Amino acid sequence: MPFDPEERIARLRLIRTPQVGPVTFHDLMARFSSGREALESIGGLSLRGGRTRALKPATRASVEDEIATAERLGASILFHGETEYPGLLSTVDPAPPVIITRGFTHLFEKPSIGMVGARNASVNGRKMAASLAADLGKAGFIVVSGMARGIDTAAHQGALETGTIAVLAGGIDSIYPPENKDLYAAIAERGTIISEMPPGYTAKARDFPRRNRLISGLSLGVVVVEAALRSGSLITARLAGEQSRDVFAVPGSPLDPRCRGCNQLIKESAHLVETVDDITDILTRSHLMDHMREPGDNKSRASSVPSLDESIVKDFRSAITELLSPTPCDIDDLIRASGAPPAAVRAVLTELALAERLDRLPGGKVALKG
Repeated sequence: MPFDPEERIARLRLIRTPQVGPVTFHDLMARFSSGREALESIGGLSLRGGRTRALKPATRASVEDEIATAERLGASILFHGETEYPGLLSTVDPAPPVIITRGFTHLFEKPSIGMVGARNASVNGRKMAASLAADLGKAGFIVVSGMARGIDTAAHQGALETGTIAVLAGGIDSIYPPENKDLYAAIAERGTIISEMPPGYTAKARDFPRRNRLISGLSLGVVVVEAALRSGSLITARLAGEQSRDVFAVPGSPLDPRCRGCNQLIKESAHLVETVDDITDILTRSHLMDHMREPGDNKSRASSVPSLDESIVKDFRSAITELLSPTPCDIDDLIRASGAPPAAVRAVLTELALAERLDRLPGGKVALKG
């Protein structure tokens, strides 16, 4: 079931506040009973974290405009914790607090496989991607990709008849590259398009790793077809590994720079792919199949977190802050060194993040801003 309208507005205002990223959002949900309560509290929390003026969240008018724009585009806004939110994506830590979708959300109920690769793909690479995507579709899998040039485009085209999901780095109405306008229209009509960003948002370079994280998060595994050693496709493969997804790679000639990334992945234990059977034989045994969405099984992690005694946060606030420095440290190390309950440590880190005094870094690390 969806949240009530006021709760949806509160949660959207939270995540559209620049200082509130996915980690901070979920920590706020763990600390408070609702988005409305968290929204009312972030000003005071930011002051406790050292901000001189209380943080102001995104305005109600701005998110109401976003909701109205999404409706005009025929898109839906889904929040983590609602029944229609993709079950596999909810297992990612932290799961995206909100996604905007256009198309058929019932595709989230089917097993999905990500497919990524080179934008400047070879003819053979594109042919392989399209063929694998078509065969995966016939085997009952939904193909997820990023609608970029090259391999992404070929993967979507190959799976269009059976079901494909396009994940965008920009807003749900941001078509990139422009030549994929017809492909975008076809996927919107027959598949699903997803974005974390508000309509009208134009993607920047920093947004593509975030998009890649969604591709892997929506998928049981990720197939890489042609990728250079330093490429976004390898970032997607790394994210897939971190999310306990299977990683597959199509081998290629060592003389082609576009194949060296795939060959390296295979050296690092990625599954070698020659035919669709190399993928389906592994995915059908994946433990993640248990997480495919069923009605009512997608609950916010906040519902399982006990309420936090604010006096404990007060007792430990100074000690936790003093242990931090501009040098990154593991949150687990911070918990051990402070002797504070994990919930209290997360609460103090949230206050510092809202005060823009904290950097959250990959791998569960944090550091004070220099």
